[in-house]
Amino acid sequence: MEKGLIHIYCGDGKGKTTAAMGLAMRSSGRGFKVLIVQFLKSQDTGELHSLEKLPEIMILRGNRKHGFTFNMSEEEKELCRVEYDKTLNKGIEICKTESIDLLVLDEVIGAYNLGFINRDCLLDFLKNKPEKLEVVLTGRNPDESLLGLADYVSEIRKVKHPFDRGIKARNGIER
Repeated sequence: MEKGLIHIYCGDGKGKTTAAMGLAMRSSGRGFKVLIVQFLKSQDTGELHSLEKLPEIMILRGNRKHGFTFNMSEEEKELCRVEYDKTLNKGIEICKTESIDLLVLDEVIGAYNLGFINRDCLLDFLKNKPEKLEVVLTGRNPDESLLGLADYVSEIRKVKHPFDRGIKARNGIER
């Protein structure tokens, strides 16, 4: 690729991360080096088990388990800010020093909206990213700053979801 583009997968529907992971698998199948950086997620998910088996894919995520943000104390939120800022900076550094072809920033939009990462740092990186680097951002409610930088914006809209009927996330489907 001569010029890497920026994708946003957003909306309130299921499938943003699934779409991003599918692109990561497609890219690795073509021999591309992929870095996946996850925010706001600490649970064990099926895609991690599959992706970890692919040598072209590197996964970076926090180590601590976090609950839902609406249940967090201010102290827990501050710990998230510190951890996610470190995670973002490490991902950026890897992209600047290694030949990464695709960067997936999973749930970075939520971390951005909650103030869990340095917004100026992310925006500056996106504006000045390595020229051939393709970048995917996922999450709900991207603001105009992010939308303005994107080349692709795909919205996944929830029409119906089992969670609305009290059905919890199931292994192999939602996690």
